[in-house]
Amino acid sequence: MNKIGIYYAYWTHDWDADFHPFVDKVADLGFDVLEVNAGTIARMSSEERLRLKAHADDRGIILTYCIGLPHAYDVASPDAAVRAKGVGFLQQMAKAVGEMGGGRIGGILHGAWPSTAIPDGGSDPRPYLDRSVVSMKEAAKTAEDHNVIFNVEVVNRFEQFMLNTCQQALEYVAAVGSPNVKILLDTFHLNIEEDFVGEALVQAGDKLGHLHIGENNRMPPGYGHMPWTEIAAALRRINYSGYVVMEPFVMPGGQVGRDIKVYRDLAVGLDLDKEAQKALWLMRGVLK
Repeated sequence: MNKIGIYYAYWTHDWDADFHPFVDKVADLGFDVLEVNAGTIARMSSEERLRLKAHADDRGIILTYCIGLPHAYDVASPDAAVRAKGVGFLQQMAKAVGEMGGGRIGGILHGAWPSTAIPDGGSDPRPYLDRSVVSMKEAAKTAEDHNVIFNVEVVNRFEQFMLNTCQQALEYVAAVGSPNVKILLDTFHLNIEEDFVGEALVQAGDKLGHLHIGENNRMPPGYGHMPWTEIAAALRRINYSGYVVMEPFVMPGGQVGRDIKVYRDLAVGLDLDKEAQKALWLMRGVLK
């Protein structure tokens, strides 16, 4: 059975956080994986990183890492200096995660996020994709050296303009040509952009390096209309053995609420811990 996790920001208003309490929380709730902010990990000291890894190991929790690149680190930018900073930041994150034993870094690694339109009113994303591929080829060398997989995330058109479908991501990964660059698919985004969620997962095949799950409304699994049986069947069809990480966002306010555009409180009357655990039980039953 796939190991199941959850993203720390389900419980927070800010991207930077102390991850230690969430290690204990997800362990107590029965999860296998905690996903945390890769940028925060990169900015920690070596001592802080190793202490977090030791804590996770002690609680039997696997750490995975995620980020949407800030505009200052846009590896697809027309500005060569910005691209260079972005490549350096990807390399910094890869080295930091490598220091913790390696692992998976996912998210919008191929460009800036949020980025809802092509800059300067353009209509052709290809120049941005071309620059991104060159940047990622360089960053991927560091990932290869530090036992890190970069998983580029397919997100909907309202969050980023470059990779909105699985097919686009497959073409991007092929252009980069590194075994350490794969695809991150997310059921919330697939629900918007793909005709059939299960077919997109099958299309990804062995290039699927990581999976985010959430309902059509970004609630935890069980509070929407996502076709979980179809999704589970597709994962079995491609023999997906990677992690399945919930990424629900329900609280307005702060950096998280602003960036994810949570403008109404979806958590009213809910115990977030209990809802996370209920979703975990649901997915364990579906994925068995």
